[in-house]
Amino acid sequence: MNSTLDGNQSSHPFCLLAFGYLETVNFCLLEVLIIVFLTVLIISGNIIVIFVFHCAPLLNHHTTSYFIQTMAYADLLVGVSCLVPSLSLLHYPLPVEESLTCQVFGFVVSVLKSVSMASLACISIDRYIAITKPLTYNTLVTPWRLRLCIFLIWLYSTLVFLPSFFHWGKPGYHGDVFQWCAESWHTDPYFTLFIVMMLYAPAALIVCFTYFNIFRICQQHTKEISERQARFSSQSGETGEVQACPDKRYAMVLFRITSVFYILWLPYIIYFLLESSTGHSNRFASFLTTWLAISNSFCNCVIYSLSNSVFQRGLKRLSGAMCTSCASQMIAKDTYTVRSKGPLNGFHV
Repeated sequence: MNSTLDGNQSSHPFCLLAFGYLETVNFCLLEVLIIVFLTVLIISGNIIVIFVFHCAPLLNHHTTSYFIQTMAYADLLVGVSCLVPSLSLLHYPLPVEESLTCQVFGFVVSVLKSVSMASLACISIDRYIAITKPLTYNTLVTPWRLRLCIFLIWLYSTLVFLPSFFHWGKPGYHGDVFQWCAESWHTDPYFTLFIVMMLYAPAALIVCFTYFNIFRICQQHTKEISERQARFSSQSGETGEVQACPDKRYAMVLFRITSVFYILWLPYIIYFLLESSTGHSNRFASFLTTWLAISNSFCNCVIYSLSNSVFQRGLKRLSGAMCTSCASQMIAKDTYTVRSKGPLNGFHV
């Protein structure tokens, strides 16, 4: 009797969300639905963002577009990487052993999300320089320096998580959908502290410092403009509206993206710190916080499309071009069909 029970348990697939398993389909239904749904959203959303940036030249006038496109490519690669656990949960055979697959997957996703975090910090620095040093901004921030900065972001992100391959610790819970990662690959408090000190804490401090000063300076500029207009209107007898600082409007768009990023990542970081320090793990909490953080790869697309008017015009232009292309193909197909029938073939006596 015991052997029968053991055999039945061993035939069950490994599921982090045990209540999502169904005997009829023989796979972790809830995990598959969540991961596949997020994968489709992330890939499709970031492909649209990349195409819009190529179709809307005005978006490339801002130097921040270099970092936003870097984030879009990194998020797209996150979506492509998520195909690996999706196929694994659907019982597709892995090309290499499970331990190596989950280690590589966890490392790759950690690096890609680190690139997004570092890019957001660089965007805040770029906007801070644009507001504090507007006269020398174009000489300080050049395309060559931006490309060098993006290269250093990728290099730095890779080096931060590289010690995980030398058995120092676990970079995160992204690979826990694989049984080996969930049960045999454990976090290390020193490696977790290393990641926090080298990545999470500096990025958060930079973002808080720069945006606090950006909004403070914009508020001062708006106040000064309103006072000057008040003095001018009292002398001339005319009243005028105070225009908002354009840098502040653009900074608000970027600040929304950054805020959503940290809101979605905060539960993951808190759980990562608690689990590493106490040693107590919860599979449901690790799965929920991990994929909530990964969902940010799609949220960036939504926020940018809703907040940026230039991006919206580029998206309309892209959708219009696609509709025109589809319509022209249908007309060409109908024309070819009519010509192939000919005047006699289409006539019935």
